[in-house]
Amino acid sequence: MSDTGRPTLSGVLDEMEHLSGGADRQITVEEIIDCLGKHSFASTILAFSLISTSPASGIPGITAFIGLVVLFLVVQMIFGRDSLWLPGFVMRRDIAAKKLREGVRWLRRPVDFVDRYLHERSTFILHRPWIYLPLFMVMALSMFMPFMEVVPTSGSIASAMIAVFAAGYLMRDGRVVILSMILMSLLPVGVAWFFLGR
Repeated sequence: MSDTGRPTLSGVLDEMEHLSGGADRQITVEEIIDCLGKHSFASTILAFSLISTSPASGIPGITAFIGLVVLFLVVQMIFGRDSLWLPGFVMRRDIAAKKLREGVRWLRRPVDFVDRYLHERSTFILHRPWIYLPLFMVMALSMFMPFMEVVPTSGSIASAMIAVFAAGYLMRDGRVVILSMILMSLLPVGVAWFFLGR
């Protein structure tokens, strides 16, 4: 959070960095969610998609796991739940605190830069029925993320696109949400080019 109480992308990183502390231990998904707040769908999606965008994405299976988390969360947003829920096997999954800290440090500079340019605008896309369009696009993308592990960097690219959506939603910046929709619509073209152009 900023000093004015307005949510910021840097604030999400601050929470994650504080949670990781200085100890070398394992941090569970449940701890991350408790830290960000069980009502903060956008913050939670942003946090996990940023983890998958950062060097922490090198952990085997992390792209598929992040896709599963995002899928659970976005479906709940579509149905209008007030507080998020994840099954026990997801909540118990953990990540090394060291990896989380490394990811936060790697993301700090670009996120701080982007934070300065996001602000409330074009908010019509954030309301029903318009919001369903980006939500269904994120849902579809998250369903394909487990299969992206076979295409180098595609999982991180998909996670970055979801992070763009979550950042726009969190900051109430509809233009950024629209940008995320454009990027998500282009990803299948890139994947098809990768396979057909080889």
